Amino acid sequence: MTLSANLRKITSGNIEPYSCHAIGKITMPCRSFVIMALVLGASAAGLNAAEPVAPLTPADRILWNDSKVVGSPEPPAPYRTQPVFEKLKLFQPIYACAEPGTNHYLVVEHAGSWTGPGGIRRFSNSPDVTEIETVVGIDYLIYGFCYHPKYVENGYIYLMANGPMSVKEHKKNRIVRYTIDRTPEHKLDPATELVILEWESNGHNGGELGFGPDGMLYCPTGDGTSDSDTLQTGQGVDDLLAVLIRIDVDHPDSGKTYSIPKDNPFIDVPDARPEIWAFGFRNPWRMTFDQKTGGLWVCQNGQDLWEQAYLVQRGGNYGWSVQEGGHPFYLERKTGPGPILPPTVEHPHSEARSLTGGVVYYGSELPDLQGAYIYGDYSTGKIWGAKVEGQTVTWHKELVDTPFAIVGFTQGINGELFVIDQATGLHKLEPTPADTPLPVFPTKLSETGLFPSVKNHQVHPALVPYSVNVPLWSDGAAKERFIALPGEAQISFPGSKTWDLPEGSVLVKTFSLDMEAGNPQSLKRIETRLMTKQQKEWVGYSYLWNDEQTDAFLVDKAGKDVTFTITDAAAPGGKRDQTWHYPSRAECMVCHSRAATYVLGLQTEQMNRDHDYHGGVRNQLETLSQLGILKTGDKSSALPKPAAELPKFPLLDDDSQPLEARVKAYLHVNCAVCHQDAGGGNSAMLLENATPLAKMLIVDETPKHDKFGITDAKLIAPGDPARSILLHRIAHRGKGQMPPLASSLVDTQAVALHKQWVEALLRKNE
Repeated sequence: MTLSANLRKITSGNIEPYSCHAIGKITMPCRSFVIMALVLGASAAGLNAAEPVAPLTPADRILWNDSKVVGSPEPPAPYRTQPVFEKLKLFQPIYACAEPGTNHYLVVEHAGSWTGPGGIRRFSNSPDVTEIETVVGIDYLIYGFCYHPKYVENGYIYLMANGPMSVKEHKKNRIVRYTIDRTPEHKLDPATELVILEWESNGHNGGELGFGPDGMLYCPTGDGTSDSDTLQTGQGVDDLLAVLIRIDVDHPDSGKTYSIPKDNPFIDVPDARPEIWAFGFRNPWRMTFDQKTGGLWVCQNGQDLWEQAYLVQRGGNYGWSVQEGGHPFYLERKTGPGPILPPTVEHPHSEARSLTGGVVYYGSELPDLQGAYIYGDYSTGKIWGAKVEGQTVTWHKELVDTPFAIVGFTQGINGELFVIDQATGLHKLEPTPADTPLPVFPTKLSETGLFPSVKNHQVHPALVPYSVNVPLWSDGAAKERFIALPGEAQISFPGSKTWDLPEGSVLVKTFSLDMEAGNPQSLKRIETRLMTKQQKEWVGYSYLWNDEQTDAFLVDKAGKDVTFTITDAAAPGGKRDQTWHYPSRAECMVCHSRAATYVLGLQTEQMNRDHDYHGGVRNQLETLSQLGILKTGDKSSALPKPAAELPKFPLLDDDSQPLEARVKAYLHVNCAVCHQDAGGGNSAMLLENATPLAKMLIVDETPKHDKFGITDAKLIAPGDPARSILLHRIAHRGKGQMPPLASSLVDTQAVALHKQWVEALLRKNE
């Protein structure tokens, strides 16, 4: 084995080169240890055979209290939020609206509140209000409500709800009208309940309803399931799922609660529901009318990769589930009537993951937002504004990044713009003061508080080094990984898929390349990447190392490509160029996605291994548990089972492990971040390790997308690597390559492993 290969094996195993770290009072410069190991011919297996070491205790943990990785490098947002009605105790508010003709607001509270499944309450418009009264409580989950245009006279209020909550299946969406008494106490009599319309819906139910300028009642609906339009109703117009309903409740047909407006677009289409105004929606969440133009905005929760908002047109087809917004999804599915219309605004899941529709603002307090559609995101807390002329967006801007779970917007009695946070209630949007100081965010690695000595790659002694069983392919780069937790904070173990890290956590990874192939002394640091959790949201930052190897500098949010010249005797002329991609902040979150639960390496199967802490070789799970860093349920520092009984990924080059297990581990780490339920892979493959091979939908499956000119292509063709698209995409760079981001070199070890597996499948099936 060459010196470089030995270094690489140790690097991918237990030793993190060129760093210095400590647990408790145990410390040793890693570079010295690497050199010593190389001289002695040590291997990862040899290190794991070291003598047992004494257990650690939480007292051995060194605390990290001086993080500088706080805030954002971006300038202050143009707007900020301030809480309102702070003394009012609300239980998970999801909708609120001023009550016409009064000085009160009505608010919807979520299921499980003060009155059981769901209800509406009323409070007065006073900054110090503490009292709140019940209006109605029902065995339905209420999504929203609206007032009749003549509410002041007739007291009609319309609810959109799903239930009954007491049943598990076959729930129904319901549009129901109640009457609020016109006498001063303004009580709602449950006996006035009038069910206008019902339809079965058991998942994506939509949300809200409202009267248009034309006096018609509109209500957007979802596809009625929990994922990927399993009923395949998105492009249908024969039911009330995945559509925008438009009905006339003021002039009902004889014996009915509503009539069909004569200008509804599908009234004369055979087998179509005449109530439909538009269709092709996945899960609309909030709608609003522009009170000046009459335009109808519908915001929609996306599926794998995209979130959308639409200015809805009469008879419009909005694509689901043939498309996800403006992008292909299930192209083989039959489309409904009319061409698919694009979103008016669209966001990738790197910046939004569950859009919440808002209002078109016409207040006086925020003059720059006059006529802007204001909307936000439940998952990231971001708020945007968009202005349009016709169907064309003329202005689109992020207004503020909040810590909220945004479930709605409303304009107050005095024209204020309120944001509704499901956790804390109502907040007012206001301009950021001009004298707000610029953020102080580390633009150099030396300013992060993570490295007492950047030049020597000496990390803060509180940082815990770690290694993984199956590294993500990064074009052959060596990696050094560390966990930084604030104070005495703990990691919740095991978490759903990956571990749940506390607020303020920072994960550190430094990438290095051999500048001379086969010469470990030529190893050069090129990037240190930080992932930090702030305001319940993960964000990635990249730092580019200087040529002097003395510091690294923050890369612009758009990312960057840098080409390095590598001396390589095997290359033509003895040199080759290698392009290294520093990801944009948006690209970071494509892989570190919601479906992948954001943090990739910190999961039990990856972390269940030995690591050399330069005071002894220890199992990583046991070490983190003994230090009190891991917590399981109510236990402050204990594993649910001994580490030997917990799952672990096999090393890819460990021939003693089953071939299929090693292939599945590779696919899980390198591919399943997208190719899983709602992961964004835009295919039927399910590549998580826990999925049985027969259910991964890859063996003998015909590709749903590009076949790359391969005759009789299959995702995996047993016994025939040449016809296997999955192998083709791993083995090539360019169109259709896997992984699709930040890789310009083929992982030859992975190609050989998959080829061997594909060939073995034929023998297994014979």
